[in-house]
Amino acid sequence: MDWDKLRIFHAVADAGSLTHAGDALHLSQSAVSRQIRSLEESLNTTLFHRHARGLILTEQGELLFDATAAMVKRIDAATARIRDSEEEVFGELKVTTTHGFGVLWLAPRLTKLYEKYPDLKIDLMLEERVLDLPMREADVAIRMKEPSQADLIRKRLMSVKMRMYAAPDYIAQRGEPQTLDELSEHRLICQNPASAQVSAGKLLVQELLTYDIKTALTVNNYFGVLQSVIANLGIGVLPDYIIEDFPSMIRVLPDVESTEVPVFLAYPEELRHSKRVAAFRDFVQDEIFAHRRQLRAMGAD
Repeated sequence: MDWDKLRIFHAVADAGSLTHAGDALHLSQSAVSRQIRSLEESLNTTLFHRHARGLILTEQGELLFDATAAMVKRIDAATARIRDSEEEVFGELKVTTTHGFGVLWLAPRLTKLYEKYPDLKIDLMLEERVLDLPMREADVAIRMKEPSQADLIRKRLMSVKMRMYAAPDYIAQRGEPQTLDELSEHRLICQNPASAQVSAGKLLVQELLTYDIKTALTVNNYFGVLQSVIANLGIGVLPDYIIEDFPSMIRVLPDVESTEVPVFLAYPEELRHSKRVAAFRDFVQDEIFAHRRQLRAMGAD
């Protein structure tokens, strides 16, 4: 059914006059009359009784007016929410990032975002696969390399390096290696080089495994690596951002680390003016600044 005809019908029924409805819609009386006749013909019914003083709805017209009144009410409510959204942040935001960054860095900080925007609904999708932002598989992505998809707004947030860490109790029990050759006396905990991960981390692990490592534990995400390190299973290869939340961790072989891994935030060009995206982007940037300040205070590189 033609919405324009329904809109004109609603205005006529509300005004009780073709002339008054035409004035409200900026249409001529004849144009309004033609649209009403066309609607009646398409429905094969009469919607108005014509009287000298104006128009009165028939029973069928009353039924249609109830429906258009509900439609107009919902449209008005949606319009009001759209206008409100210029000042308020609410609704669903689909965010994608890697398992490691999402579990170890982002999720623990989301409390602050919800405190500020309690009506926001985050759908956090953690996977190594790069989702298609232009096709709206997600609204915002935080990735460990610069996105290559077209029509994206992107911002570099920070750089990450993969380093080796151990729990204090483990070092107290097993000692701390002073050279790469001494790694053979310890268990290495890392992501399997065949699993999906940033290339810098993979290259570091491949290099470490050339040092006659007698025992190792491989996990397909950094959360598993971290939990294993906390449980004193060995020395883990982990992203350096974990040190802020686990300051007791001891960095092993400080001269050994991966090359820099850039961290980018990206979202589609069409979401440039989205209040939800802006709120999330600003939150992440503020947390990155706080993260850097904390690392400087801890004396971390």
